[in-house]
Amino acid sequence: MPELGELHTARTATLDVGYHALGPEDGEAAVLLHGFPYDVGSYRDVAPKLAADGFRVIVPHLRGHGPTRFRRTDAPRSGQQAALGTDVAELLDALQLEKAILAGYDWGGRAACVAAAVWPDRVAGLVSVNGYLIQNIAAAERPVRADIEAGLWYFFYFLTERGRRGLSEHRRDIAEVIWRRNSPHRPFDAALLDSMARSFDNPDYVDVVIHSYRHRLGYADGAPEYESVERLLAASPVIPVPAITLDGTADGNFPATDGTADAARFTGQRLHRQVAGAGHHLPFEAPDAFAAAVRDVASLAMA
Repeated sequence: MPELGELHTARTATLDVGYHALGPEDGEAAVLLHGFPYDVGSYRDVAPKLAADGFRVIVPHLRGHGPTRFRRTDAPRSGQQAALGTDVAELLDALQLEKAILAGYDWGGRAACVAAAVWPDRVAGLVSVNGYLIQNIAAAERPVRADIEAGLWYFFYFLTERGRRGLSEHRRDIAEVIWRRNSPHRPFDAALLDSMARSFDNPDYVDVVIHSYRHRLGYADGAPEYESVERLLAASPVIPVPAITLDGTADGNFPATDGTADAARFTGQRLHRQVAGAGHHLPFEAPDAFAAAVRDVASLAMA
C-alpha cells in the first residue's frame, strides 16, 4: 500500500504487529487505528497529509487483521476492548515511543480511548470518532432505539454459530452490507472493498471478531490476562488527555451529537466537532477533517 509507506513488523509481548510508517523518525508520533470491518486503507489519504506536516505516522493492522499475528498458538484470540487497548500500549513499548497521539474510529477509536484512560501518561492527545467509546458491558442488555438496533444486526448474528460460519464464509459480503449502512452518502467501488477485504483473510480474524461481539454483549468471558484492565474499564474511567471528538452527520448507525452526553468522561481539554456529510468511516470519507483534528489536538497538548 504505497500511500501508507513500507510495511514493518513490531514484536510486542503478544503480537507480531504489521504496521506502516511515514514521516520523519524524529517527528511527533501519531498512531492511526482502524475499525471493523475495515483496514489500514482507511488512512490512505490521512497518513500522507500528516507525514507532510512532520508527524511520525504509524498505521498498525489490528489483531486479527492483515499481517498481524499472535506470537503464541495458545494465546486467546480475544477481541475484547481491554485487549485492543493493551495492544496499543504494547506497540508503543515495542516502538520505544514514550508518548503518542492516538487517533481512531470504531474498534480503533475504542482502543485509543482505552489506552488514553488506562495509560494517560503514554498518550499526548486523542482523536476519537463518536466520542467516548469505552463499553459499558454491564448495561449491554439495555435496548436502544429500534432504528439503531436494526443497524446493529451483526452484533446479534455473531452471537450464534450460524453467524460464526457466516463470517467465515462471507467476510467480504458482510463488510459490504455494514459499509453501506455505515456510510449511506459515500459510494465506494468494488476495488476498494476487495483491497480491504484481503485483511480479513488473517487466520485469526473470525475468532477475534466473534469474541469481540460476544464479550461486549456479555455472552463470552474475557481472557484472564486482561481481567485487571477490564475491571478498570467497568467503572467508565475518565479520559484526562487533550481530546478532539468527531461525529459524521451522515453516519448511518451512530447519529451525530453535540458531544454533551459524554462530556463528563473527558476531564482534559476537549473539543467536539460535527463533520458534514461524513459517515462512520470518517477518516476515509473526510480525510482533511480527520487530519485537522490530529494537528489540532497536537496543538492542544502543547498549550
